[in-house]
Amino acid sequence: VITVVNDNMPFLFDSVLGEITESAGEPLLVTHPVIVVRHGKNGVEEILGDGGYAKGDHSHDRLSVIHVHIGRLSAEQAEGLAARLTKLLGQVRAAVTDWKPMLARLDQAISEFRYSPVPLDKAHVTEAIAFLEWLRDDNFTFLGMREFNYTGGETSGMLERAEKPGLGILSDPDVLVLRRGTEAVSTTPEIRAFLHGPEPLIVTKANAKSSVHRRIYLDYIGIKTYTGKGVLSGELRIVGLFTSTAYTRSVMKIPYLRSKAETVIAKSGFNPSDHSGKALINVLESYPRDELFQVPVPILRKHAEAILGLIERPRVRALVRVDQFDRFVSVLVFVPRDRYDSVVREKIGTYLKTVFEGRLSAYYPAFPEGGLARVHFIIGRSGGKTPKVEQATIEAAIRDIVRTWDDALRETATETGADARLTAIASRFSESYRDSFPPGVALADAGRIARLDASNPIAIDYYRHAEQKPHQAALKIYHHGSPVALSRRVPVLENIGFRVISERTFEVGDNQSGMINGDQPGMVFIHDMELENSYGRPIDLGNGGALFEDAFLSVWRGDVDNDGYNGLAQTAGLWSGEITVLRAYGRYLQQAGIPQSQDFIAAALNRYPEIARGLHALFVARLGPTAETEGVVQAKHLRAKITDALEDVPNIDDDTIIRRYLNLIEASLRTNHFVADTKEKRQSLAIKLDSQSVDGLPAPRPWREIFVYGSEVEGVHLRFGPVARGGLRWSDRAQDYRTEVLGLVKAQQVKNAVIVP
Repeated sequence: VITVVNDNMPFLFDSVLGEITESAGEPLLVTHPVIVVRHGKNGVEEILGDGGYAKGDHSHDRLSVIHVHIGRLSAEQAEGLAARLTKLLGQVRAAVTDWKPMLARLDQAISEFRYSPVPLDKAHVTEAIAFLEWLRDDNFTFLGMREFNYTGGETSGMLERAEKPGLGILSDPDVLVLRRGTEAVSTTPEIRAFLHGPEPLIVTKANAKSSVHRRIYLDYIGIKTYTGKGVLSGELRIVGLFTSTAYTRSVMKIPYLRSKAETVIAKSGFNPSDHSGKALINVLESYPRDELFQVPVPILRKHAEAILGLIERPRVRALVRVDQFDRFVSVLVFVPRDRYDSVVREKIGTYLKTVFEGRLSAYYPAFPEGGLARVHFIIGRSGGKTPKVEQATIEAAIRDIVRTWDDALRETATETGADARLTAIASRFSESYRDSFPPGVALADAGRIARLDASNPIAIDYYRHAEQKPHQAALKIYHHGSPVALSRRVPVLENIGFRVISERTFEVGDNQSGMINGDQPGMVFIHDMELENSYGRPIDLGNGGALFEDAFLSVWRGDVDNDGYNGLAQTAGLWSGEITVLRAYGRYLQQAGIPQSQDFIAAALNRYPEIARGLHALFVARLGPTAETEGVVQAKHLRAKITDALEDVPNIDDDTIIRRYLNLIEASLRTNHFVADTKEKRQSLAIKLDSQSVDGLPAPRPWREIFVYGSEVEGVHLRFGPVARGGLRWSDRAQDYRTEVLGLVKAQQVKNAVIVP
């Protein structure tokens, strides 16, 4: 609970409430009774009544009792608030007490302009006098006044505080209203230029916010002072707040502003009574009033004519003015009214503070007649020269901000010549999709969706976001008809060597009509997934990620098994058909009695991707189309390379697996792998082996054997001679069916031995 008891005076209540609200948030309860009391030697002796008691009788004192309930504060916060309120009460008292002395000093300044030999243009001086008199007539709330003496020349002169004490809030010598960078100063090069310039006074904004009355930036009025002989002597610095009349009265009736307006109208060449002249006057009347006080006439004329042009041709406009003291940048932004909202305003403000290397100090939206909205941005700066940014650059950036996704889609479709059907599909994408992807990506996605139907239900696309690192990537899965469950997607990707970080799903189509576009029924679901390489290595998306697309779709179609061998696409860069060869040899090793599991064998190959690539290359060299020519030399070179690489394999199990692979490939005699139509017809892979050369086989060893591997069937054909009887047998012993077949062959051999020729 905060209670403030003080002599009743102007500005007290709103100043106290402003400080409390800024420091502690919205009050929970506020009461403000004014009571009439009689003071004695020891303070209040008697309470006479409420504020209405004995009105007009100044023999009694009136006290304001401000009682405010707020949320709980810490002891440190409460102590800080109490100190600020104490300082604030002193400032309010100073402003109220010194009000008449400030008016008297203003009258003195007016008299000096009127009667002293001021070396300035008489018309300017006359207008300055009228303006100061207008301020005095209750159009300005005077809060502080301070005099400065000027010593030195035009390039190095300095303003120094006069010995005469300041008035109002400027009676405190620690209160400074000008700043260079982060340092408060009395003189800047710009103030020096003003003092030696042709204008009698300057109107701008101070760097400090008012704590008295309204919590906004103080209005600053600097008035040149002269000696009786017309020599520049210094500056009378006034701070305060314009009253409401400054914002509601016509500019043609406010001195200082009217001269600006008349100059702009005269230079435009328009007759004030014709259509263009009236339109220009309307532009000046609706111009942000604080900005109108500060803007130089040449810039005002340029901006007014630009705004006038928006009446006939509404479009995005950005009118920039850099404060002459380099403290802030004023930007008037015009955007289509139907495109303006708080999100657009925030984006424009963020852009402006970035390009001007400052901070967003304030913004003032307005909605004048017509199809445009106007926002006046103030970008505060803390030091250094304000960056110069071309108007065209700013306007192009703002156009991008206010441009809708549909606008961008139409423009992109026109630029790329995209088919109207793809544009129609892209236009059906949800808001969540539009927030995530630009129209160019949408058209590419629409192209993939357009190819989907019940007979071809899936497409995928690997890509990388601009902010992703080399070991990261993203994947889109497009599926017709129904979403793909995570439990189906994730295991496939994990076996390829990806770690799934996040996932989001977008629906394309109309649930009511079930149409994606005019002639394609059904919904399409886009699953967008963020991935990382499980091995911590860079993800190679060469050829648009075709390698990983092949790995995923091969599993999806059932062409290959979903197991750890698929990680060789990630580690060794092998295609699914190439991985199938190494998987087949791994399956055969299982039948040959190797103790390691299939997962362990696959992991061993992934641990040594260079060797895995070498093993496949050796298979191609020995059994491929060039096996009998250059393949002989290549095979010899590859074997030596693999043997050398084995020196760096420390694990005995990994070493054993790789040597068994090497032995199997060298024991291979023929294969159907290189038959042109094998893959198209989804034929299983067959490899003919010289069993006598295969290490680790149990006795008896066949003369030859053919191992057959496919996603749907797996088997072995054992022969003990060039001519042998045989048959087909189905086995439910998936782990060791070769042992079963070998037993059958042994029994047949015994039968054959007793047959008399």
